[in-house]
Amino acid sequence: MTLTRERELMNDRIESKDTNPKDAIGITKLPLHLVSPIVKAYQAIAHFLGNVKYGAWNWRGGGARASVYVSALARHIDRYWEGEWYDSDGTPHLANAQACINILIESHHLKNILDDRPINGIDLNPVYAEMEAIMVKIKAKYGHLTPNQHTRDSVVQ
Repeated sequence: MTLTRERELMNDRIESKDTNPKDAIGITKLPLHLVSPIVKAYQAIAHFLGNVKYGAWNWRGGGARASVYVSALARHIDRYWEGEWYDSDGTPHLANAQACINILIESHHLKNILDDRPINGIDLNPVYAEMEAIMVKIKAKYGHLTPNQHTRDSVVQ
């Protein structure tokens, strides 16, 4: 089957079928089938760990403090970034990071979050724009250099 034909078939699946009245409504619903089963498995193992350690759905009953979950999220991301895949409990750091985000999102919607973020949130857009403008100048000044990038996948010559 050609790539063009595969795309045609996919487009046919996205459009509603005249022979199925449910399609007209169904195609307007949230496409939950687009969430990877691998991602769901990672979320499940992290929430299973929380279930065993703290009790299932504990944040629903007791609420969640934003700073606790943002800090845990940062610790898991930092450890992943520095090369650790699994935490000391044997679950992947990225799975635990997902669980932190899940709990923050749900607690926001349930309105049971203790929002201890700083007051007067800063508009970071102008700061980022300023720093990105500086990046352009740095690239213009030093773009001719080709330093070795010391990453896990880089080859140092």
